[in-house]
Amino acid sequence: MAPAATAKYDWILALTTIAFVFSAFGNGANDVANAYATSVAARTLTMVQVGFLATCTEFLGAVALGSRVTDTIKNGIFNIERFDGNPGALMLAMGCAEVGNAVWLLTATRLGFPVSTTQTVVGSLIGVGFASQAAITWRWTSGSISQIASSWAIAPLLAGCFSAILFATLKYSVLERKDSFKWAMRMIPWYLGMTLGILTLFIVIEVPNGPDIDTEQGTIAGVILAVFFGVTIIGYVFFIPFFKAKLVREDPRIRPWHIPLGPLLLRENPPLYFPGKGDEFVTNYYEDAYGEVHAGKKDEEKRFNGSPNDTPETSLRDVKEADGTLRPNDEHVIAASENTPAMRERKRKYLPPRERFIGPVEHLSWGNPRKWFGYFKYFLLHGVTIDAVTHDSDLLRAVHAKAHKYDVRVEHMWTYCQVVSAMMMSIAHGSNDVANAVGPWAAVYQTFRAGVVSTESPTPVWFLVVAGLLLGLGFWFFGYHIVRALGNKITQMSPTRGFAIELGAAITVLLASRLGLPVSTTQCLTGAALGVALMNYDLGAVNWRQMAYIFCGWVLTLPCAGLISGIILLLALNTPHF
Repeated sequence: MAPAATAKYDWILALTTIAFVFSAFGNGANDVANAYATSVAARTLTMVQVGFLATCTEFLGAVALGSRVTDTIKNGIFNIERFDGNPGALMLAMGCAEVGNAVWLLTATRLGFPVSTTQTVVGSLIGVGFASQAAITWRWTSGSISQIASSWAIAPLLAGCFSAILFATLKYSVLERKDSFKWAMRMIPWYLGMTLGILTLFIVIEVPNGPDIDTEQGTIAGVILAVFFGVTIIGYVFFIPFFKAKLVREDPRIRPWHIPLGPLLLRENPPLYFPGKGDEFVTNYYEDAYGEVHAGKKDEEKRFNGSPNDTPETSLRDVKEADGTLRPNDEHVIAASENTPAMRERKRKYLPPRERFIGPVEHLSWGNPRKWFGYFKYFLLHGVTIDAVTHDSDLLRAVHAKAHKYDVRVEHMWTYCQVVSAMMMSIAHGSNDVANAVGPWAAVYQTFRAGVVSTESPTPVWFLVVAGLLLGLGFWFFGYHIVRALGNKITQMSPTRGFAIELGAAITVLLASRLGLPVSTTQCLTGAALGVALMNYDLGAVNWRQMAYIFCGWVLTLPCAGLISGIILLLALNTPHF
């Protein structure tokens, strides 16, 4: 039973709860999509696979590793003493902050702005601070506005440098060597060990209630080294036989669930359970939904133009032979004619959700259960069956053409590193950023129950359970907008590039946390993507328009979230009433 001081404000609790649902949903749609965007763009994982993975990893991070105490007045953004003796006003302020948080996250996601959820909730609190005339913290302190503004440059720069260094190491030690596949087979176990080791360190330090790095350095070092050498040994015992069977013998039946067979896969006819179907033994990670590969075209043109006997000018002068054989200039004309929107749509290998689910039943009457089931599938699966990889744009085709193309067998090996890094980033997000959605709601709930102003409240486990599920559902239904924005729309993605981006972002967040620098996971991933793109040594391999668009989203986050929450609170506080 709520105390008399707050019992009459149960409507504020109800509205804040509704806003919390949308806020956690928007958090998942925006921030969770960041963690998996490069994996989807590189065709390492499908949207459906990520949908299930994201739900599990976000739930695990939020419930198993999430903080049991939520600092509801985020980082001391405004002076809580303004609400002393008036718990109802605090409930209203936090409710408006939750609304502002939800509205901006959903709007930013719809517009394709990958934004920081931490900065969104801080902007919302700044807005309610202004509206309630509470003192705002401007000085350079943890979570202050000045630190947040500085992070717009700090986070991308640091992450870009780390990811560029990681990709350069991989590029010159494996990708561009004479026999890149042979070197990849030698190096992949060590890269697997390094990936798990670094990301274990990231999780150990970042999660609440974890070991103290200042007092338990020996324990942490022991855990990291054990993970590194343990995973490296696993790489040699289980992964190397798997890669030999799949990539050397080119057995299309081999699938990831056969990795536990280990040395048995070295046999000519290994005992496979649930063998795969089809003839493709490895995915072409550079191919889009039209079956076209644009990456590496600039390199091909250089080699083509370097041949004295076969130049574009000579080819364009050739004509059809008497027997009707096509010569290069006819192929050129045909290729140009097939590049029209109608012909490209006809060549498309992938069916959009509407054509896939509604098209076959659209002609049926509403009395037919098949039509209802088709629309139900469209609603349920639209977000994870939409093509978030291909962009039918001449600008992006030109950008992708300037990126280097590497052996797809080598790219396949690094898909496993990339998936692990994406999962770890998602777990860390669930454990840390769940408070961005739960914080204001927990403040309202605790204040309602206590009847007094509560600045720090214990967070019930069921709060985290609900938030963890909503984070995953947010990606499932709405996350494709951010996957599009952070994936191939910036540059050509591939598993090796995605690996460097994810790991570089993780290292940046880890070091920044230890140095007390304010960084956002979103901004780290964006900067990391830029750093890896620049390793093509061609500014044209980056879509600078998209980078400017993303930066605008960062700059707009604080004022927009603040304006929404502040205006709502201002109207509520000054509404005439009887």
